[in-house]
Amino acid sequence: IIRVQSPEGVKRITATKRETVATFLKKVAKEFGFRNNGFSVYTNRNRTGEITASQNKSLNLLKIKHGDMLFLYPSSPAGSSSETMDTSVSQGLRAVGAPQVVEDEIDQYLIKQDGKIYRSRDQQLCRHGPLGKCVHCVPLEPFDEDYLNHLEPPVKHMSFHAYIRKLTGGADKGKFVALENISCKIKSGCEGHPPWPEGICTKCQPSAITLNRQKYRHVDNIMFENHTIADRFLDFWRKTGNQHLGYLYGRYTEHKDIPLGIRAEVAAIYEPPQIGTQNSLEILEDPKAEVVDEIASKLGLRKVGWIFTDLVSEDTRKGTVRYSRNKDTYYLSAEECITAGNFQNQQPNICRLSPDGHFGSKFVTVVATGGPDNQVHFEGYQVSNQCMALVRDECLLPCRDAPELGYAKESSSEQYVPDVFYKDIDKFGNEITQLARPLPVEYLIIDNRFSFYPLSPLLPGISNTETVRSGIIAALFGNGVSQIALRRCQLCSERWKRLKISESEIPVVTITRSEPPNLCEANNFLISLLLEAVRTKNEELAQTWKKSEQWATIEQLCS
Repeated sequence: IIRVQSPEGVKRITATKRETVATFLKKVAKEFGFRNNGFSVYTNRNRTGEITASQNKSLNLLKIKHGDMLFLYPSSPAGSSSETMDTSVSQGLRAVGAPQVVEDEIDQYLIKQDGKIYRSRDQQLCRHGPLGKCVHCVPLEPFDEDYLNHLEPPVKHMSFHAYIRKLTGGADKGKFVALENISCKIKSGCEGHPPWPEGICTKCQPSAITLNRQKYRHVDNIMFENHTIADRFLDFWRKTGNQHLGYLYGRYTEHKDIPLGIRAEVAAIYEPPQIGTQNSLEILEDPKAEVVDEIASKLGLRKVGWIFTDLVSEDTRKGTVRYSRNKDTYYLSAEECITAGNFQNQQPNICRLSPDGHFGSKFVTVVATGGPDNQVHFEGYQVSNQCMALVRDECLLPCRDAPELGYAKESSSEQYVPDVFYKDIDKFGNEITQLARPLPVEYLIIDNRFSFYPLSPLLPGISNTETVRSGIIAALFGNGVSQIALRRCQLCSERWKRLKISESEIPVVTITRSEPPNLCEANNFLISLLLEAVRTKNEELAQTWKKSEQWATIEQLCS
C-alpha cells in the first residue's frame, strides 16, 4: 500500500514491489481522476525526487516500500486546466473527481457572504481606541459554538455553510476537504474472492457505523408564508378525523437569525392521492406529480418538504387535541424517520465538495400534532446523513411495538449489513458502545425551528398579500377548493377593485377545478401568462389575463 497525498487529500494505492513506475503512475492517474499526465509525483514534500514514467524501473529499485508517502502536485500548463484538478480557492473548492455541479441559488449566495459575527466595542472590557480590536470585540466565526449556545434559544446545530467554513478554514484553506457520502453496500469489482455470501475482504467490506448526533443541519428554519396554508391543510382532519399528508412547495432563502443559515419558506401544500385513517397513512401513486412540479416551477417554487398530521381530538367542545409527542415518548417514530430518509434521498443537496456531487438534503419534515397546551402545533425535523445512508441501503427497520426504536438489520445470504453502533451512558455514568439492535431514533433526528410569516392584514377579511398569493397556488394545485368558491367570486371581484393590481390574485382562487391544469394547458398562452403574473406580480400581465375570455365567463357566472 503506497499513500499518495495531493492538495485534495490522501489516497491509498495498491502495488507490488516489482511493479514498474509507469504502471504505478497509471493507477495514480485513475484513482485521482486525471485523463492525461496533468500531475507530478515526488518522494519529498518540497517537490524533490520526482518519479517519472520514463524511469523504466520497479518500485523496489526506487526504494518505495509498503506504507511510504508520496506527494502529488497537479501541473497547470496553459490550456490544460480541464485535465487537472481545480484547486483555486477563488473559483470555489471542489472535491477530487467530483462532477461539475450547479448548486442551489441560496448556496451560491451564502458562499459569497462573509459570514462572520461582528460585535461592537464593549465599554467595560475593551481598553483600546474606536478603531482597535481585541478578544472581546473581534468578529467571531459563524461556527463559534460558545456564541451559538448563548443565543436565545440556544442553537444546537450550526448551519451547513458554517460547517463548511469550519472545514475549509485554517492554513490549508480546505484543500483536503471531501464530504464523503456513507455507503453500507459491498464495493463492486473485487476479484480476489467469490461474491457475497461466499466471500468478502477488507477492500470491499463497508466500514462499521457509529451513530453520532449530527453537529450541523442543512435547513435551520421552516416558515409558512401565512396561517391560511396550515388551516386549509388541517380542514381534512377537522372534517373526517383521519390523518393527512401533503408535500410542501416553496423556496430556500437566507435565515438571518443564525450565521449563514437557510430557511425553507413554504408557499403551498399539495395533497397527493392517499388513504388516511385515524392512525395510519398510505401514499398512493400520483399520476399528476410531474404536472404539479412543472406548475410549481413556473411559479418559482420547488418541493422543499412534506407534512403530515398526528392529531387525536381530546375534547371536541374545547377544541383541544392530545399531547402525545414529547421527551417521554418520541418526536418522530422509526417508521417516520425511514419515510423522511427516503424522501431526503430522493431530493439530494447538490454540493461541490462531495465526490458524488451531492451531500445530505434540504428536504424537511413537518408534523402537525398536539402541543403542551393541547392545541395544534407544528414541529419541524430532518434526519441525519447517517440515517439517509441506512435507509438508502435498506439497513434500517422499525420496531413493531416500540415506535421510538429502530432496528439495524442483520446480514443475510442476500445482503451484507455492516455493524451499526451508538454510544450511551450506563447507570454508573460511563460511556459505552451499544449495538443498534434496537436503536433509539433520537440519534437520527435533527430538529428545525418552525414559524409563520409575521405580516399584518391588508384589508378586513384578507390576511395579507402572501395569503392571497398562496390561495392562487393552492387553486392551481387543486387543493381544498370546491364549487362553493364560485359563490365567493363576486365578493372577490369587489375586493379586486379595492386592491392594487399587484395584489389582485384574490379572485383567481375561485377559478379552480378538482385537479391541477394539465401540461397542455400549462403550456398555452393564458395559463402561462397567469403563472408568470403570479410569480412576478406583474401588473400588466395581470391586467391582460383579467381581460381574457375565461375570466369574463367566470364573472358572468357569478353575476
